[in-house]
Amino acid sequence: MVETTISVIKADIGSLAGHIIVPEFLMDLARKELKAAVEKKIINDFHVSNAGDDLELIMTHHKGENNEEVHRLAFETFMKGTELAREKKIYAAGQDILSDTFSGNVKGMGPGSAEMVFEERKSEPIAVFMADKTEPGAYNYPLFKIYADPFNTPGLVIDPNLHDGFRFVIQDIMKEVPCFVDMKAPEEMYDILALLGSTGRFTIKKIYRADGMITASVSTDKLHAVAGKYVGKDDPVAIIRAHSGLPAMGEILEAFTLPHLVSGWMRGSHTGPLLPVGLKDSRCTRFDGPPRVVALGFQVSNGMLIGPVDLFDDVAFDISRQRGMEMADYLRRHGPFQPHRLSDDQMEYTTLPKVLASCENRFVEEEIVPKGTVKDTSESAE
Repeated sequence: MVETTISVIKADIGSLAGHIIVPEFLMDLARKELKAAVEKKIINDFHVSNAGDDLELIMTHHKGENNEEVHRLAFETFMKGTELAREKKIYAAGQDILSDTFSGNVKGMGPGSAEMVFEERKSEPIAVFMADKTEPGAYNYPLFKIYADPFNTPGLVIDPNLHDGFRFVIQDIMKEVPCFVDMKAPEEMYDILALLGSTGRFTIKKIYRADGMITASVSTDKLHAVAGKYVGKDDPVAIIRAHSGLPAMGEILEAFTLPHLVSGWMRGSHTGPLLPVGLKDSRCTRFDGPPRVVALGFQVSNGMLIGPVDLFDDVAFDISRQRGMEMADYLRRHGPFQPHRLSDDQMEYTTLPKVLASCENRFVEEEIVPKGTVKDTSESAE
């Protein structure tokens, strides 16, 4: 049987009125480019979307992961979009394009990608998650809940197909050379949590059922690791298969009902809640945020996409959004103080080190008494 590949490749190549939303003319350009690629049989099908200011290309084909033709298609689409964005003078045109020379795939070039290859089942529902104003580790919490927490996913207890657990492939994204570890839940649950709790360093790359069935794939691309400085948040994407021996779509979405805290938000320097929102609310305004995630549901049929369903555009998530905004309001009251502002080690690639460096040579080893200060000694007091 021919295997189907899902490729989700994204980039911020420009947005309207600041870091807000992808303009429709860039979406139209992407649709035109991908439609031509279908006619040339580079891909089978596609859907163009956005998460805030990130342009999202969702594509199906039969060519496997890291295919040069498919990645070139995405890269050249982003390059043409960047050219148009610069012509229109929209904000941050070409922000995620760190090189204008294609090198075989988009890894290390700025755009983020998540891909998955599988044999289609009798019914193949998938969800594509697209986040804005946050980092790859933003999915650590919900993915752990989905695949290792029976309070979130009762199928882990009552479905024999899930009862043997899942394998987590975890990446150390701070290494210059990609490093991965394979851990099994529930047997190694505590070790998994020891890693995934450090969301700025360890991120989930893929998840497999115990018998080897692929079920989740996440983009782990770090922009600052490529550019050597802060150029924007990584805004990760994820692909998750549902049902038929895997967690149900409702179990998957349940993991996002807590707007957990993630790094990102304004200038990539603040902690904020990850809001689950529908596409109509996928525009980051307050303090360039708060961070948010969109979920699109599809059926995959013979390499084609049926859908999407805007999964978070539901009143069932209203209470999560309200809770998240209350959290956002509380955190904003902290201003420049931690934990709202990230710790120094997480700010290494932002503009803060330049400010701190300007203060460094003003420190001395003795306590300073400002000029003009009156010293009150015991003798003068008498």
